[in-house]
Amino acid sequence: MFKKVLISDDLDCINQGVIAVLQALKVEAIAEVVYCDDAFLKIEKAILEKAPFDLLITDLSYTPDHREQTFSSGEDLIAALKKKHPELPIIAYSVEDRLQRVRSLVVNHKLNGYVCKGRRGLEELKTAIHKVFEGETYLSPQVENALSKKSTPIIEDYDIALMEQLANGLSQKEISEHFRSVNIVPSSLSSIEKRVGKLCIHFKVKNAIHLVATVKDLGLI
Repeated sequence: MFKKVLISDDLDCINQGVIAVLQALKVEAIAEVVYCDDAFLKIEKAILEKAPFDLLITDLSYTPDHREQTFSSGEDLIAALKKKHPELPIIAYSVEDRLQRVRSLVVNHKLNGYVCKGRRGLEELKTAIHKVFEGETYLSPQVENALSKKSTPIIEDYDIALMEQLANGLSQKEISEHFRSVNIVPSSLSSIEKRVGKLCIHFKVKNAIHLVATVKDLGLI
């Protein structure tokens, strides 16, 4: 079993639950932080001291406050750590259950485990820790289809951003203006109209409303 584990979550009540799971698993050394930057620095310091952490368990969403952060989310932290220390096992423990985001974390950043917070969250976390220790990848049942090519079409981040704006009730013209204001390209109205048309064909739907309903059912937005 892992001997030294770091927990990163900005809610103390969540940390206490995770600590209880780790104690039940007889983990010898447990540390906790509430900022992603602190997690990164603590992991770096432990490596320099030749006493590295065996596992990181991190949330994805952190409530911003007065403190300026290099890493504003658990996803940013995971990406940075996996790039610098690919051998470090990481489990995400989050309320987020969008399949596209889970898929991106596992495929692009080699995340080792993804556990959804909920009634069975801590029980699933215990299972995830065992599986990851054995060299396997673990996903909670509600997101296990994230790696299924059949149920989760591979689409680009641009498409996700476009469909999220459609879901927010914006017209295609308004989306064009929004994309232009935040420097997302392509942002022209004609480009967006063509992209929506291609997405409708891809998901075999009749219109934008049907498209939004379908991708929500798939957990993509």
